[in-house]
Amino acid sequence: MLAVVVTGLVLNLARTESWFRDFAPLLLTLAAFEEMNWFTPLVHNHHLEQNWIVLDRVLFEHYGFRASIESTGPLLPVFFELCYALVYAVAPVALWALFANGRRDRANNLLLAYLAGTLGAYALFPYFLSEAPRTAFAGEDLPHIVTVLRRFNLWILGHYDIHSSVFPSAHVSSALSAAWGLLETLPERPWIGWTMAVYGLCVAIATVYGRYHYAVDAAAGIAISLLGLAAVRMAGQRKSRGA
Repeated sequence: MLAVVVTGLVLNLARTESWFRDFAPLLLTLAAFEEMNWFTPLVHNHHLEQNWIVLDRVLFEHYGFRASIESTGPLLPVFFELCYALVYAVAPVALWALFANGRRDRANNLLLAYLAGTLGAYALFPYFLSEAPRTAFAGEDLPHIVTVLRRFNLWILGHYDIHSSVFPSAHVSSALSAAWGLLETLPERPWIGWTMAVYGLCVAIATVYGRYHYAVDAAAGIAISLLGLAAVRMAGQRKSRGA
């Protein structure tokens, strides 16, 4: 029934020319995200997590990943928690950047990049059922500096997160796919896309530091984001051949 309703909504939106049409796909990604909870197992066996945590502990114990961040006191911990919190605004901000530069006609390509990277991550969740390190290894490897922003992020996750999988990181893939989309749709303003790309890499660091994801989740999110770039370029090639 849900699939029928969503299909009907999408077909109706396709006939309209409004800002709501441009932003509606972002609302539908929330429904797709929540549906991932359908795959949550009764019990996580932590088989994958036991392998993934090995790399994380190498980063933490041998390369001083957490110590380097916390050497600045609360400055970098606050910064990275803020980066993590702002992911929810990435897509609206990317669309606004197009509109502000008078390029609403390119919104479809930006959305194609963003949705390919975001939904591409969701599509892999059922195949890598897993728990976040902060819950699978409760009390271990956590940040030593607890900020108000961290408490806020934990509150959001406690109330609205899914529990089926954390691989790959959709936070990372969505931020970077938006960056690649901006680089393709606003080539005359490359600094906007590159700024978003730097932000996306900061999100990747934040997910590992905050124990929201494993390092392999963040790396996979970076790889999946390239689906967005590939999708936009393929669409452009098809349009050129059809012209």
